[in-house]
Amino acid sequence: MFGVRSDAGDFAGEAVPVRLPELRVMGVDPGLTRCGLGAVQGRPGAPLTLVDVGVVRTAADDDIGVRLVAIEAEIERWLDQHKPDVLAVERVFAQHNLRTVMGTAQASAVAITCAARRGLPVALHTPSEVKAAVTGSGTADKKQVGLMVTRLLRLAEMPKPADAADALALAICHVWRGGLTNRMADAIAKARASAPPSRIRRGSAS
Repeated sequence: MFGVRSDAGDFAGEAVPVRLPELRVMGVDPGLTRCGLGAVQGRPGAPLTLVDVGVVRTAADDDIGVRLVAIEAEIERWLDQHKPDVLAVERVFAQHNLRTVMGTAQASAVAITCAARRGLPVALHTPSEVKAAVTGSGTADKKQVGLMVTRLLRLAEMPKPADAADALALAICHVWRGGLTNRMADAIAKARASAPPSRIRRGSAS
């Protein structure tokens, strides 16, 4: 039976579980009229903590440039205040309403630009990925997502409007999915970097 060698040199019967560091994720549910923002902190397999949640609202009759600047300013304020490790943004997908999808794409680009300016990584998650991660079903409706977000973060009431709950769901999704993948990749990279170079024995080849 294989075990893990301890510092004393003996073998332990069971492998010691790796405790992943906490990750602070800022979720962005992009939109022009309402852009949901939510920040969550935690690690896979452990209780999550709400950092903040809110919505950026812009008037439909304002110039597009004014609206995007307002969204950018609020995202920048959140980045300054909460200092997330990564941004999780909803991946834009085709819709029947071209005007709606264009506004979503524009707000998404603003969020990605804000993160890139600071050197922060950005993860894009589709709505079905987020729903599946949070509720277990990729076809869950907004109410089901909101209820699970409320439960997972141990909130007294459901975040409203739905854009706020969706932003938190994005953050939760990345903590559980992308966060684990990124941390494992970092750990593997560090282990490889610190490993001694392999030696090739001369004359051993047939």
